[in-house]
Amino acid sequence: MAKKGKKYQAVAAKVADKDYSPEEALSLAKETAYTKFDPTVEVHIRLNVDPRKADEQVRDVVILPHGLGKTIRVLVFAQGEAAKVAREAGADAVADDDESLKKIANGWLDFDVALSMQEMMGNLGKSGLARVLGPRGLMPNPKGGTVLAAAEDLPRAIQEAKAGRVEFRVDSTGNLHVPIGKASFEAEKLHDNFKALLEAVLKARPSGVKGAFVRRVAVNATMGPSIKVDTYQAQNPNVAV
Repeated sequence: MAKKGKKYQAVAAKVADKDYSPEEALSLAKETAYTKFDPTVEVHIRLNVDPRKADEQVRDVVILPHGLGKTIRVLVFAQGEAAKVAREAGADAVADDDESLKKIANGWLDFDVALSMQEMMGNLGKSGLARVLGPRGLMPNPKGGTVLAAAEDLPRAIQEAKAGRVEFRVDSTGNLHVPIGKASFEAEKLHDNFKALLEAVLKARPSGVKGAFVRRVAVNATMGPSIKVDTYQAQNPNVAV
């Protein structure tokens, strides 16, 4: 394992080997953010699921009340009237013909969220875009609410994406990795976003899961040390302990 730098070791020394309350952990994540840029605060959740089972998949979206602290660029796959609605609703880019699809397939990825009209999904498949967008978490998907049936749904979807709509999906090891804002956020705003995420995760619990659903929770700033969070307090923010 590569040796950590002096700056990392200095901030890591501030983190004790214990479970912190969510408020303490998020404040410590801010304190241990040492990069020159404004790092993202991330939440990592170990779930009691088997991702190999179709009925134990965990995938949903959450609207973070204070957003992510960055400008979200939205691309919409649409044609005709829907393309016009998307542009008027503030989409940063609209892919409405074969040339624009080819441009994305060739590596143009200057967007953070991709939405698609339902009738465009066949074109995405034929263009091979799933192989480009899928590994980057950008492929529109009905389960994630990024595939829309009607043009009138576009303004809401675009607004939500720009306001802090975050999709989470369990990985092959049973973990979630979700950004909740920037280290420069006030601690209270980070905590509000944290609570919104945990509520959404708990609501997404598969019905067949037995026992504790959330096994471990940790937070950190980009490149910063991991800080363990008390799982009971994370799941019960309104209960005094």
